[in-house]
Amino acid sequence: MKKNRTRRLVTAAAVVAAAAVTIFAARNDFGLGRNMEITVNMMRELSLNYVDPVDPDKLMEGAAAGMVSDLDPYTEFIPEKGMKDFELLTTGKYGGIGALIRQKEDYVRIAQPYEGSPADRAGLRIGDKILAIDGKDAHGFTSEQVSNGLKGEPGSKVRVTVEHLDGSQVTCTIRRERIAIPGVPYAGWVADGIGYIRHSDFTEGCYEEMRAAIERLRSEGDLKGLVLDYRSNGGGIMQEAVKILGMFVPKGTEVVSTKGRSEDSKQVFRTETEPILPDLPLVVLINANTASAAEIVSGALQDLDRAVLIGQRSFGKGLVQSTRPLGYNTMLKLTTAKYYIPSGRCIQAIDYSHSQEGNVRTVPDSLISEFSTRAGRKVYDGGGIMPDIRTEPEYISRFAATLYAMGFIEDFGDEYTRRNPCQKIDIRTFSITDSDYADFEAFMKDKKVPYESDTRRALKTLKKAAEEDRFADLKVQFEKLEQELKDDTQTNLETYREQVMQTINNDIVLRHGYQAGVIEHTLPTDADVKRALEILGNPAEYARITSEQDTSRK
Repeated sequence: MKKNRTRRLVTAAAVVAAAAVTIFAARNDFGLGRNMEITVNMMRELSLNYVDPVDPDKLMEGAAAGMVSDLDPYTEFIPEKGMKDFELLTTGKYGGIGALIRQKEDYVRIAQPYEGSPADRAGLRIGDKILAIDGKDAHGFTSEQVSNGLKGEPGSKVRVTVEHLDGSQVTCTIRRERIAIPGVPYAGWVADGIGYIRHSDFTEGCYEEMRAAIERLRSEGDLKGLVLDYRSNGGGIMQEAVKILGMFVPKGTEVVSTKGRSEDSKQVFRTETEPILPDLPLVVLINANTASAAEIVSGALQDLDRAVLIGQRSFGKGLVQSTRPLGYNTMLKLTTAKYYIPSGRCIQAIDYSHSQEGNVRTVPDSLISEFSTRAGRKVYDGGGIMPDIRTEPEYISRFAATLYAMGFIEDFGDEYTRRNPCQKIDIRTFSITDSDYADFEAFMKDKKVPYESDTRRALKTLKKAAEEDRFADLKVQFEKLEQELKDDTQTNLETYREQVMQTINNDIVLRHGYQAGVIEHTLPTDADVKRALEILGNPAEYARITSEQDTSRK
């Protein structure tokens, strides 16, 4: 039966290919028709003669994915099984209980309930061990299995048994809802009259979230300036960016245009609403992970001299993607155009035009062009958005990041919470004590951390190069350096003490104040935010930057 089904699929594919060959032959495209025939012949041989049984459906799905593999990384085939993830990516919504989870040993635990979600209202907390789902023992379940069990149609119910950190067990019936991951996770005040909004992505409806955040700030006090944080915002829906820009620039302002392969494909997008903050001083924070729609907002505000940009050069994604249904609940997401911000520049940093020949490169300096903002300031294309005020990025140490990635920070956070079950904290000022950190050092004594310092890695490279170059007399010196080089776990816990403490503090604040609490906790020490406050507190400097400064390409 299966062999007959395979033969029918291959025959059907051959018929399609034959039709395609006829069409392409009529267009004098012999090469394309030839390769279509080769593909069908290859599928037939694999389906009928490969040593083990193969699924022809998966062969064809792989062929569809391979068809776009040599194009840019944003063009992709989305199979039916990937449609839910794609919907979540574009809408930020899914049906479930609203909690992040993590694997620890033989159980999956709650890593973070979203504030106000069904999981949060049911009393699930960070560290809770998931013992059963709908009566099924969850021992040994993977994160994927637990996720599939917790997700479902909004309105349906799921029964979850958990063990709290204090050892008590509870079973609760939770009604699933349409969970919306907030595009604006935090809005608050960073100084007298200065508001701050963190915007994390451009999913469907983020304009309404942004507008609501601004209206709330205006209702709470006299809004004299605003910091928009687009750091590490990877973008999303371009139309949401256009609507957000409409809050800050005059109605009818051209904020972005797109152009595809043909000359008549150009589209111009203008703001359609009267601005609610037409003159309010703005500072926009960007970094190397600010991309796509986030670059449209930040770049347009710069081109229109409407804001001061602070941070690092942005990612440089000036490509527009569209979706095309392919039938059977599959989709093609493909790059259809480039976008251009008001000065006329396209900030795309990577040239994919010859990617099928394996030639992908950054836009060379020789092809970089100069443009002007509305006030005449110089800006450039071909490499992201360059901020008006450049700052050094603040990195967390690889050692602290490794501790977090391996779950040691969260595990210690569980222990800390067990010892301090009724603790009340000040979100902004909380910090563990030196005694708490000593407890963490003791907690880490028997833990293996696969961390290697940059110095040791460089020394290994140098040793290898010396061996290849036969510098045998350096061996003793290298051995001496290795003996003196201390990057064991306990030493690193002291070397990176400040950053590890910061990571622990964030984990504990998360348990009390959710994601918004962590953002609020980090604001007082954020160097870019401090710089933003300096600019907003100096109207003369703000005016000078938005009218005179040369935004160079350094």
